[in-house]
Amino acid sequence: MGKKTKIGIAAVAVGAAAWAGSKALVTAQPRPKKVALEYDRPMILAHRGGSLLAPENTMAAFKKAASFGVDGFEIDIRLTSDEELIVFHDEFVDRTTDGAGKVSDLTLEKLRTFDLGYHFEDLEGENSYRGANEKVVTLRELLEEFPEMYINIDMKDSPETYEGSLMPSKLWRLIESAGAEDRVGVTSFYDEQIDRFNLYAQNRVAVGAGENEIKKAYAAFNSQFGHLYKPRADMLQIPIRSSVFNLVSPRFIAFLGELNIPVHYWTINDPEAMRALIDAGAKGIITDRPDLAVEIIKETE
Repeated sequence: MGKKTKIGIAAVAVGAAAWAGSKALVTAQPRPKKVALEYDRPMILAHRGGSLLAPENTMAAFKKAASFGVDGFEIDIRLTSDEELIVFHDEFVDRTTDGAGKVSDLTLEKLRTFDLGYHFEDLEGENSYRGANEKVVTLRELLEEFPEMYINIDMKDSPETYEGSLMPSKLWRLIESAGAEDRVGVTSFYDEQIDRFNLYAQNRVAVGAGENEIKKAYAAFNSQFGHLYKPRADMLQIPIRSSVFNLVSPRFIAFLGELNIPVHYWTINDPEAMRALIDAGAKGIITDRPDLAVEIIKETE
């Protein structure tokens, strides 16, 4: 037996011993269950209210999605210059006829002069919302309008910006004052934002995983040391693919399920893809077509 072979065998033996030792000493620690995430079937969340059916992030969209029987909404929030939390995705808002402005540079009053239905076209290429008085919606208004809905809130402002530095504390105070701790989830692409929010929330609100936490979860699943993974999120919201990696795996979903972490996939508008995800064990479908998704769920009941 050659020297290199002996070294290789020794390395494998050491690795196996380390794995066995860690399994004996460490057991996976599931996340405490959150009321907002306890449901008996896959959850249907209308993405920005169902942005293929009505102008995104408008009351028209949210009301239409609610009429189909969705479980809740997946929304983005940003902070205005007068420090109001609004339901809005883009950093800049289109002023319909006179250019664009940055949300954080504009007041709520100014933002509400813009027609959010101006550019919308439905699936037939028609616009029935231009001039229909669809205005910016605040997060407080959405919580009050739909008191029974689950709302997943994505903090869009970067933690490195002034508005981003204020957002976690302002969001927590709003959720607390609205008594919405058990019917919202809070997430961000920025792990730092989620950590900042949870400094205030103290695990009283379900939190999602930022990009780094998602990578850690996937790496742990693909390693022999998944039992060492200590999750910092109550849920994962992920696409079907990330770079070259296919994130749809019944084993991956089950791995997270054992840790009390449901997996929600975005943004899924194809019925066959919805069926495949539900068959794989997905606990949530985030979609621009809530009308289709609700029908798919009915098929499985």
